[in-house]
Amino acid sequence: MREQQLEAANTSTYAEDYWEGLKMAVPVILGYLPIAISFGVLAVQTGISFFHAVLMSLTVYAGASQFMALNMLVIGTVGLEIVLATFILNLRHFVMSISLFSHLQHVPKRWKALIAQGITDESFALASLKRKELGTYPSAAIYLGIFSGAFGMWVIGTAIGALIGNVVPVALSDSMGIALYALFIGLLVPAVRAYWKIGIIAAGSAGLSWIFSIYLSEGWAIVLATVFGSLIGVWVLEGDEE
Repeated sequence: MREQQLEAANTSTYAEDYWEGLKMAVPVILGYLPIAISFGVLAVQTGISFFHAVLMSLTVYAGASQFMALNMLVIGTVGLEIVLATFILNLRHFVMSISLFSHLQHVPKRWKALIAQGITDESFALASLKRKELGTYPSAAIYLGIFSGAFGMWVIGTAIGALIGNVVPVALSDSMGIALYALFIGLLVPAVRAYWKIGIIAAGSAGLSWIFSIYLSEGWAIVLATVFGSLIGVWVLEGDEE
């Protein structure tokens, strides 16, 4: 039975599935462009070279962590402290990876390694909202399309920002960051309109994040809000179909 389902899920070609994933990722891709440009601009204005700014986006690929690293570099923080802070801030990726790959157990490990590189808050949120649409055994190529599209735009945007960084006013580059909030709202509102309980989960998670941020660092606040927000989701969605 499972083999028949897998065959049905793989009737389309990898190229078609990849293209479908890219189309799904358009909201994230468009949202990433101004934020990545902003990072590239701030990076060179901080004193980082074009090469190292792009290399950071290629290897780190975590917007909040990259902006945090710039701030820490400005105040003279040593490399080890930046690495540790980045690790703590990105601990939530453990939770997101567990959640995502629990629905991709049929996918070969070589695909999982590529998909894992592209997990971010926004791409994970998009993939989660599209989970029911993608079916029980979604093609790995669809996820590669979603994640690689966002990843590619982040790197391209960083390169553009780094190239024009010396001629763009800091105030303008700072204002580009509003696109990140608009992106999350754009992903959340349609989901809430389709299913109101998602709004309860989002509001509960946001409230927990605010409370935790009062007493803890930003990294731990996000991690704990993610974990407890997931528990809220289990409780709110109990008895519902996946």
